[in-house]
Amino acid sequence: MSIDVRVPTILRSYTGGAKAVQGSGETLADLLTDLDRQYPGLKGRLITEEGALHRFVNVYVNDEDVRFLGALDAKLNDGDSVTILPAVAGGAFAFAAMSAISQHGAAMSAISQHGAAMSAMGPQGAAAYALRR
Repeated sequence: MSIDVRVPTILRSYTGGAKAVQGSGETLADLLTDLDRQYPGLKGRLITEEGALHRFVNVYVNDEDVRFLGALDAKLNDGDSVTILPAVAGGAFAFAAMSAISQHGAAMSAISQHGAAMSAMGPQGAAAYALRR
């Protein structure tokens, strides 16, 4: 069984830069396990620790959202096409931002310090700061 998988730019570092790869599996979960065997680390970017699809990842089988096909239990057939897309929210690629921030301790520290400073200002101080920017 051969399934074509389109890979978004943000995940191509796992596939050696390939825009599309081949995998196999009876279900989406099986396919992701096969892809992770071929491209270690890929599955971890798509699946939560609880074993569900990350909410900021959209996966389509033959242009149908897998959330309506059974999510990870979605059945696959030979020749199917799977597309992985990062969800877009707030004008930014949430997947890319979350990945980049979570991998950089300095960024996390700065965000934490900024949040603490904003909290110390209280709601009125934070609102005044936001208006000045």
